[in-house]
Amino acid sequence: MKCNTWIVTACCFLGLSDVLLAQEDLSVYGYWKYHQPAADQLLYKSLSERAFLLLGKREAVVSSLITKAQWEKRQAEVRAKLAKAVGPFPEKTPLNPVITGTLKKDDFSVEKLYFESQPGYHVTAAIFLPDKRPEKAPAIIFCSGHSENGFRSEAYQRLILNYVKKGFVVLAFDPIGQGERIQYQSAELKEGATGEHSYAGVQSFISGLPPANYFIWDGIRAVDYLLTRKEVDPARIGIAGRSGGGTQSAYIAAMDDRIAVAAPECYITTFDKLIRSNGPQDAEQNLMYGLAEGIDMADFLEVRAPKPALIVATTRDIFAIQGARDSYHEAKKAYKAFGKAEQIQMTEDDAGHASTVKNREASYAFFQKYLNNPGSPADLEVQLLSDEELHVTPGGRAIASLKGESMFSLNEKRAKELAAKRYKAKPTANFSEELRKKIIAISGFTKPSGKMDVIFSGRLHRADYAVEKYLVKGSGGYHLPVLWLKPAKSIGKTVLLLDDQGKAQAVEKDKLADKLASQGYEVVVPDLSGIGELGSGFINGGDSVIEGVPLNLWFFGMLTHKSLVATRAEEIMILAGFIRTNGTAGSALAGVAVGTLTSDLLHAAAIRNPFGKLVLVQPLVSYQSITEERLYKPGFALSAVPGALAEYDLPDLVEALSAKDLLLINPVTAAGKEVSQQQADSIYRPALKQNQRAGLRIRCGLRYEELMESALSWIR
Repeated sequence: MKCNTWIVTACCFLGLSDVLLAQEDLSVYGYWKYHQPAADQLLYKSLSERAFLLLGKREAVVSSLITKAQWEKRQAEVRAKLAKAVGPFPEKTPLNPVITGTLKKDDFSVEKLYFESQPGYHVTAAIFLPDKRPEKAPAIIFCSGHSENGFRSEAYQRLILNYVKKGFVVLAFDPIGQGERIQYQSAELKEGATGEHSYAGVQSFISGLPPANYFIWDGIRAVDYLLTRKEVDPARIGIAGRSGGGTQSAYIAAMDDRIAVAAPECYITTFDKLIRSNGPQDAEQNLMYGLAEGIDMADFLEVRAPKPALIVATTRDIFAIQGARDSYHEAKKAYKAFGKAEQIQMTEDDAGHASTVKNREASYAFFQKYLNNPGSPADLEVQLLSDEELHVTPGGRAIASLKGESMFSLNEKRAKELAAKRYKAKPTANFSEELRKKIIAISGFTKPSGKMDVIFSGRLHRADYAVEKYLVKGSGGYHLPVLWLKPAKSIGKTVLLLDDQGKAQAVEKDKLADKLASQGYEVVVPDLSGIGELGSGFINGGDSVIEGVPLNLWFFGMLTHKSLVATRAEEIMILAGFIRTNGTAGSALAGVAVGTLTSDLLHAAAIRNPFGKLVLVQPLVSYQSITEERLYKPGFALSAVPGALAEYDLPDLVEALSAKDLLLINPVTAAGKEVSQQQADSIYRPALKQNQRAGLRIRCGLRYEELMESALSWIR
């Protein structure tokens, strides 16, 4: 036989079956042209629909408010919602301020300083003092946006120095992860300084505290510091900031009554418009269950009515201008009810995400009027200071110089305290049922309706089995792409196989699915939400995509109190029902998960277990591990439940399932490192102690071939 074409040549060298495998089309959405363009955004769209329903409920409430009394009642409700969504602040402890240097310029001076917003947690800052000022001068707290060098950025200095030249005392401080408070070097976190917000923010959310709590508390303590300065009039304190600084200034003003005037810039919009455009942003811009609590951005303004507020916006901003206008018109109604409609204002200019002369001058005039500091609002040319001039600490790295706490270290302590509290609680006779209720409440799980919608989408053949394609309706308005491997001679056992690398890779030759099907098992391999054909599920990245992982999608689930784990647990239950309805009658069902999806399978089984046997390959040992690893793998976050550590952790789920034929193979830490057998036995000690009949087995250090054989043996 002469091999004169590439196909025949491939047959000669690889064998016919290998060529057929190479030619296989294992996509399901590829056939359905109507669905295909949006397939990788289905999870995002599902969460969006949930968000729009929540926002609709809020709108119905707010639109009915007319009188001052009604708005005052709403303010009290919003304060309670914010307190819940932001979480408890630590107690106030000594600031221990230290001035490390002074700069003298022509008409102002700068004192470089740091203070402790929490014990050992240093906030680097600078206070700018105009030479010509009254004995008690008005002051502005300036919050920096997403710049690597913090308030030293050219754009922010231009604003700061103009305020100073107009007679305002200005206190500017570095946000977490910026300026001198950078915690990770570029070799550790390639996404840049502000990527820290989301990276460390995940750890904080898992412990039940939104990272906004840290940002806001730094601002509240900045007010405390200002009040220690003899130069400052405590009745005339304002706050301003752009972009991420706009977020901070809106938050801090909403939660600290000592702020008399606020002017958030390039941030205020509505979540409705944000979701439809650039989506949820990095960690600190999302409050715990914020949308589920009925909080929108206008609430940050309305809760402080009738105190003066200025929305500073641009028409081509990443924060939609229509949303800014909508928030302004809504807030105007609240201010009107208080008889102070003129004290909510808005300025906008035709620009992108930037500071413009028009908007700067509007801001100066606003603070001059409402902080009683008259003068010209003209934007002045200023001579900028260098980063080095404004460094508070040697080398510009506070943690390295001062050896203090970081957001990571503080949260690690919090997580350990939560663990100690959980371990002190004695297990009850209804441990599994109580755990199930906690999982449902915290994750946002909703029992699937039970209505099945299945679309058969074709069949192809391999040597020992057929591969059938399906679309199976998920828990929202979308379908899951599913492959069902059906051997010619079934042995009456079915395996639901979940692989975090997607179904196409999971069914490759000599992988577990292929081996199972070749031995007579029916194997159902889906792409769950965010996996494979269902893609990343997000339309934009920014500072919240770390190592290719769309953490902003995870934040979106948290905002709506619908964790991605809850969504996938629902999908797993739907698939179990699909298998029961369409499979061989009486067929035993096993569940197998590989990688990050092991956490999702654990949750589904702990809520309602349809599986006779379970196998978890390289499962994450615990959510606690994410909080303990300074350099964790961000992929684990997408299968973590925000707030879980207050009530449970993954070993608790293993304990609840310990008598259900559960095999764990090569458990790993959040850094992706396999644990030893001794470590695993320690981590899962309560589950092993609970187990009385070898229903739980943990195997560590297995090579790939051993891993495959161990899984196959357990399922048999």
